[in-house]
Amino acid sequence: MRILFLGDIVGEPGRKAVMNKLADIKREHQIDFSIVNGENSAGGRGITPKIARELFASGVEVITTGDHVWDQRELMDYLPTELNILRPINYPSDTPGHGSVIYETKFGKVAVLNAQGRTFMNPPLDNPFTVVETEVTRLKEEEGVKMIFLDFHAETTSESIAMGFHLDGTVSAVVGTHTHVQTADERILPNGTAHLTDAGMCGPEISVLGRNVESVVWRFKTGLPTRFPVAKGPVRLCGMIVDINPETGKAIHVERFNQLLSPSEMS
Repeated sequence: MRILFLGDIVGEPGRKAVMNKLADIKREHQIDFSIVNGENSAGGRGITPKIARELFASGVEVITTGDHVWDQRELMDYLPTELNILRPINYPSDTPGHGSVIYETKFGKVAVLNAQGRTFMNPPLDNPFTVVETEVTRLKEEEGVKMIFLDFHAETTSESIAMGFHLDGTVSAVVGTHTHVQTADERILPNGTAHLTDAGMCGPEISVLGRNVESVVWRFKTGLPTRFPVAKGPVRLCGMIVDINPETGKAIHVERFNQLLSPSEMS
Protein backbone atom coordinates (compact mmCIF):
# COMPACT_ATOMS: atom_id res chain seq x y z
CA MET A 1 0.00 0.00 0.00
CA ARG A 2 1.37 3.39 -1.00
CA ILE A 3 0.60 6.40 1.23
CA LEU A 4 1.22 10.05 0.37
CA PHE A 5 1.62 12.52 3.22
CA LEU A 6 1.78 16.27 2.53
CA GLY A 7 3.16 18.63 5.18
CA ASP A 8 1.63 21.79 6.63
CA ILE A 9 -0.60 23.51 4.05
CA VAL A 10 -0.06 27.27 4.34
CA GLY A 11 -2.86 29.63 3.39
CA GLU A 12 -4.72 30.01 0.12
CA PRO A 13 -1.65 29.39 -2.11
CA GLY A 14 -0.89 26.08 -0.39
CA ARG A 15 -4.41 24.75 -0.25
CA LYS A 16 -5.26 25.70 -3.84
CA ALA A 17 -2.07 24.03 -5.05
CA VAL A 18 -2.92 20.84 -3.16
CA MET A 19 -6.50 20.81 -4.39
CA ASN A 20 -5.47 21.47 -8.01
CA LYS A 21 -2.56 19.03 -8.10
CA LEU A 22 -3.50 16.15 -5.80
CA ALA A 23 -5.30 14.05 -8.40
CA ASP A 24 -2.30 14.28 -10.74
CA ILE A 25 0.14 13.38 -7.95
CA LYS A 26 -1.94 10.38 -6.91
CA ARG A 27 -2.11 9.14 -10.48
CA GLU A 28 1.56 9.77 -11.33
CA HIS A 29 2.85 8.12 -8.14
CA GLN A 30 0.17 5.41 -7.89
CA ILE A 31 -0.97 6.62 -4.47
CA ASP A 32 -3.54 4.50 -2.63
CA PHE A 33 -4.15 6.76 0.38
CA SER A 34 -3.44 10.43 1.09
CA ILE A 35 -3.05 12.41 4.29
CA VAL A 36 -2.40 16.16 4.62
CA ASN A 37 -1.65 18.42 7.56
CA GLY A 38 -4.17 21.25 7.23
CA GLU A 39 -3.63 23.25 10.41
CA ASN A 40 -2.42 26.41 8.60
CA SER A 41 -4.68 26.24 5.57
CA ALA A 42 -7.05 29.09 6.59
CA GLY A 43 -5.09 32.29 6.03
CA GLY A 44 -2.06 30.66 7.62
CA ARG A 45 -3.77 29.94 10.94
CA GLY A 46 -6.09 27.01 11.56
CA ILE A 47 -8.58 25.32 9.27
CA THR A 48 -12.28 25.87 8.66
CA PRO A 49 -14.98 23.26 7.99
CA LYS A 50 -15.37 24.65 4.46
CA ILE A 51 -11.68 24.19 3.68
CA ALA A 52 -11.70 20.70 5.19
CA ARG A 53 -14.64 19.70 2.99
CA GLU A 54 -12.85 21.10 -0.09
CA LEU A 55 -9.72 19.11 0.72
CA PHE A 56 -11.77 15.94 1.14
CA ALA A 57 -13.52 16.63 -2.17
CA SER A 58 -10.11 16.95 -3.88
CA GLY A 59 -9.17 13.41 -2.85
CA VAL A 60 -7.68 13.73 0.64
CA GLU A 61 -8.63 10.85 2.95
CA VAL A 62 -7.46 12.21 6.33
CA ILE A 63 -6.51 15.70 7.59
CA THR A 64 -4.19 16.14 10.55
CA THR A 65 -3.53 19.33 12.53
CA GLY A 66 -1.39 20.59 15.42
CA ASP A 67 -0.99 23.56 17.72
CA HIS A 68 -3.09 25.88 15.50
CA VAL A 69 -6.07 23.54 15.42
CA TRP A 70 -8.27 25.90 17.46
CA ASP A 71 -7.42 29.15 15.62
CA GLN A 72 -10.72 29.07 13.69
CA ARG A 73 -13.57 29.00 16.20
CA GLU A 74 -16.07 27.15 14.01
CA LEU A 75 -13.87 24.06 14.01
CA MET A 76 -14.78 23.39 17.64
CA ASP A 77 -18.26 22.21 16.65
CA TYR A 78 -17.13 20.54 13.42
CA LEU A 79 -14.44 18.25 14.81
CA PRO A 80 -16.79 15.88 16.68
CA THR A 81 -18.88 15.41 13.52
CA GLU A 82 -16.04 14.60 11.08
CA LEU A 83 -14.02 11.50 11.91
CA ASN A 84 -11.38 12.08 9.23
CA ILE A 85 -10.01 15.35 10.58
CA LEU A 86 -7.81 14.90 13.64
CA ARG A 87 -6.52 17.02 16.50
CA PRO A 88 -3.53 15.94 18.61
CA ILE A 89 -4.41 12.82 20.58
CA ASN A 90 -2.58 14.00 23.71
CA TYR A 91 -5.13 16.71 24.52
CA PRO A 92 -7.28 15.89 27.57
CA SER A 93 -9.82 13.16 26.85
CA ASP A 94 -12.82 15.52 27.03
CA THR A 95 -11.43 17.83 24.31
CA PRO A 96 -13.69 18.04 21.22
CA GLY A 97 -12.69 15.77 18.38
CA HIS A 98 -10.34 12.81 18.35
CA GLY A 99 -6.70 12.03 17.69
CA SER A 100 -6.93 8.83 15.67
CA VAL A 101 -9.09 7.28 13.01
CA ILE A 102 -9.35 3.86 11.37
CA TYR A 103 -9.94 3.89 7.63
CA GLU A 104 -11.13 0.83 5.72
CA THR A 105 -9.25 0.30 2.43
CA LYS A 106 -8.92 -2.50 -0.12
CA PHE A 107 -5.63 -3.37 1.61
CA GLY A 108 -7.21 -3.61 5.05
CA LYS A 109 -7.48 -1.23 7.97
CA VAL A 110 -5.25 1.84 8.11
CA ALA A 111 -5.05 3.92 11.30
CA VAL A 112 -3.88 7.53 11.25
CA LEU A 113 -2.77 9.21 14.47
CA ASN A 114 -1.96 12.84 15.24
CA ALA A 115 0.13 13.84 18.26
CA GLN A 116 1.83 17.04 19.41
CA GLY A 117 5.30 17.34 20.91
CA ARG A 118 6.00 19.15 24.18
CA THR A 119 9.45 20.71 23.74
CA PHE A 120 9.04 24.47 23.06
CA MET A 121 5.36 23.88 22.22
CA ASN A 122 2.22 25.52 23.60
CA PRO A 123 -0.07 24.53 25.09
CA PRO A 124 1.83 21.86 27.06
CA LEU A 125 -0.10 18.64 26.46
CA ASP A 126 0.04 15.15 27.95
CA ASN A 127 3.15 13.10 27.28
CA PRO A 128 2.87 12.08 23.59
CA PHE A 129 5.21 9.12 24.03
CA THR A 130 2.97 7.37 26.54
CA VAL A 131 -0.34 8.49 25.01
CA VAL A 132 0.59 7.30 21.52
CA GLU A 133 2.05 4.05 22.84
CA THR A 134 -1.24 3.29 24.62
CA GLU A 135 -3.29 4.08 21.50
CA VAL A 136 -1.08 1.97 19.24
CA THR A 137 -1.52 -0.98 21.60
CA ARG A 138 -5.30 -0.50 21.56
CA LEU A 139 -5.41 -0.28 17.76
CA LYS A 140 -3.47 -3.49 17.39
CA GLU A 141 -5.03 -5.58 20.13
CA GLU A 142 -8.66 -4.39 20.02
CA GLU A 143 -9.07 -3.28 16.39
CA GLY A 144 -6.64 -5.60 14.62
CA VAL A 145 -4.92 -2.78 12.76
CA LYS A 146 -1.51 -3.50 11.24
CA MET A 147 -0.88 -0.34 9.22
CA ILE A 148 -0.50 2.72 11.47
CA PHE A 149 0.67 6.19 10.38
CA LEU A 150 1.59 8.96 12.86
CA ASP A 151 1.84 12.70 12.15
CA PHE A 152 3.97 13.99 15.04
CA HIS A 153 3.65 17.77 15.23
CA ALA A 154 6.81 18.81 17.05
CA GLU A 155 9.28 21.69 17.24
CA THR A 156 12.60 19.93 17.81
CA THR A 157 14.34 17.42 15.61
CA SER A 158 15.42 15.44 18.66
CA GLU A 159 11.85 14.87 19.86
CA SER A 160 10.71 13.82 16.40
CA ILE A 161 13.60 11.39 15.94
CA ALA A 162 13.10 10.00 19.44
CA MET A 163 9.43 9.33 18.68
CA GLY A 164 10.42 7.44 15.55
CA PHE A 165 12.73 5.14 17.49
CA HIS A 166 10.23 4.83 20.35
CA LEU A 167 7.63 3.43 17.94
CA ASP A 168 10.01 1.57 15.64
CA GLY A 169 8.50 -1.78 14.78
CA THR A 170 5.07 -0.98 16.21
CA VAL A 171 3.83 1.50 13.58
CA SER A 172 4.32 1.78 9.84
CA ALA A 173 5.48 5.39 9.65
CA VAL A 174 6.25 8.43 11.79
CA VAL A 175 6.53 11.78 10.02
CA GLY A 176 7.20 15.13 11.68
CA THR A 177 5.39 18.37 10.94
CA HIS A 178 5.34 21.94 12.33
CA THR A 179 8.70 23.49 11.34
CA HIS A 180 7.68 23.90 7.66
CA VAL A 181 11.23 22.93 6.61
CA GLN A 182 11.69 19.54 4.98
CA THR A 183 14.54 17.45 6.36
CA ALA A 184 16.68 15.09 4.28
CA ASP A 185 16.76 12.09 6.61
CA GLU A 186 14.07 9.80 5.25
CA ARG A 187 14.82 6.20 6.20
CA ILE A 188 13.36 2.94 7.41
CA LEU A 189 14.39 2.38 11.02
CA PRO A 190 15.88 -0.98 12.11
CA ASN A 191 12.57 -2.60 13.03
CA GLY A 192 10.59 -1.50 9.98
CA THR A 193 9.13 1.96 10.70
CA ALA A 194 9.53 4.66 8.04
CA HIS A 195 10.65 8.00 9.46
CA LEU A 196 11.14 11.58 8.26
CA THR A 197 11.96 14.21 10.87
CA ASP A 198 9.90 16.91 9.12
CA ALA A 199 7.82 16.67 5.98
CA GLY A 200 8.09 20.38 5.19
CA MET A 201 5.22 22.57 4.01
CA CYS A 202 2.92 23.10 1.06
CA GLY A 203 3.18 26.83 0.54
CA PRO A 204 4.86 29.75 -1.21
CA GLU A 205 8.43 29.07 -2.33
CA ILE A 206 9.68 32.65 -1.82
CA SER A 207 8.75 33.05 1.82
CA VAL A 208 9.80 32.55 5.43
CA LEU A 209 7.85 29.46 6.47
CA GLY A 210 5.09 30.54 4.09
CA ARG A 211 4.95 34.15 5.25
CA ASN A 212 5.88 37.39 3.48
CA VAL A 213 9.68 37.74 3.51
CA GLU A 214 9.83 41.49 4.10
CA SER A 215 7.52 41.39 7.11
CA VAL A 216 9.46 38.64 8.84
CA VAL A 217 12.86 40.22 8.14
CA TRP A 218 11.57 43.58 9.46
CA ARG A 219 10.44 41.88 12.67
CA PHE A 220 13.86 40.30 13.18
CA LYS A 221 15.63 43.60 12.45
CA THR A 222 13.51 45.80 14.69
CA GLY A 223 11.97 43.49 17.28
CA LEU A 224 8.70 45.37 16.79
CA PRO A 225 5.33 43.63 16.30
CA THR A 226 3.89 43.36 12.81
CA ARG A 227 1.58 41.19 10.77
CA PHE A 228 2.92 38.21 8.84
CA PRO A 229 0.74 37.86 5.74
CA VAL A 230 0.92 34.66 3.71
CA ALA A 231 3.35 35.13 0.82
CA LYS A 232 2.38 34.94 -2.83
CA GLY A 233 4.01 33.37 -5.87
CA PRO A 234 5.05 29.85 -6.89
CA VAL A 235 4.22 27.03 -4.48
CA ARG A 236 6.34 24.08 -3.41
CA LEU A 237 4.62 20.90 -2.23
CA CYS A 238 6.56 18.84 0.31
CA GLY A 239 5.88 15.56 2.02
CA MET A 240 6.64 11.86 2.06
CA ILE A 241 5.65 8.73 0.17
CA VAL A 242 5.83 5.40 1.99
CA ASP A 243 5.11 1.85 0.82
CA ILE A 244 3.73 -0.50 3.47
CA ASN A 245 3.38 -4.27 3.49
CA PRO A 246 -0.30 -4.78 4.46
CA GLU A 247 0.42 -8.22 5.92
CA THR A 248 3.08 -7.05 8.38
CA GLY A 249 2.46 -3.31 8.69
CA LYS A 250 6.17 -2.72 8.04
CA ALA A 251 7.48 -0.04 5.71
CA ILE A 252 9.29 -1.38 2.66
CA HIS A 253 10.12 1.90 0.89
CA VAL A 254 10.18 5.59 1.80
CA GLU A 255 11.00 8.72 -0.17
CA ARG A 256 10.66 12.44 0.21
CA PHE A 257 8.13 14.20 -1.99
CA ASN A 258 9.20 17.68 -3.13
CA GLN A 259 7.72 19.45 -6.12
CA LEU A 260 7.85 23.10 -7.21
CA LEU A 261 4.76 23.91 -9.22
CA SER A 262 4.92 25.99 -12.37
CA PRO A 263 2.49 28.93 -12.84
CA SER A 264 0.42 26.80 -15.23
CA GLU A 265 0.06 24.07 -12.61
CA MET A 266 -1.26 26.62 -10.11
CA SER A 267 -4.19 27.70 -12.25
